[in-house]
Amino acid sequence: MGRQLSRQVYEVVRDSALERHFSLKDQMLRSAGSIMDNIAEGFDAGSNREFVKFLQDSKRSCTELQSQLYRCLDQEYVTEEKFRQLFEQAENTKNKIGAFLQYLTRNLDHRTVGQPL
Repeated sequence: MGRQLSRQVYEVVRDSALERHFSLKDQMLRSAGSIMDNIAEGFDAGSNREFVKFLQDSKRSCTELQSQLYRCLDQEYVTEEKFRQLFEQAENTKNKIGAFLQYLTRNLDHRTVGQPL
């Protein structure tokens, strides 16, 4: 889900006037990339405690991207429809990460990633 969201953010940047707004464009690309990068990095962290930390960072990146989407909407870089689509996808991604966080903290307190339940 994070990969799909990242791909769509790159498309918006490439296909809109946002290309000329360098700081917002850069922030959006970094936030979108951070969502999937933190999941990957956390998975390879070696402990659940670290994995949880990276998942929390990933979830926060979803929220950061949502804020940036509001800025894009306000500056008319995206349509209302595109804004809703991306915002909802970021929300769904955030919810899935949150559900996984709950699972990890509830069921895997003392195990490391990859160990059997």
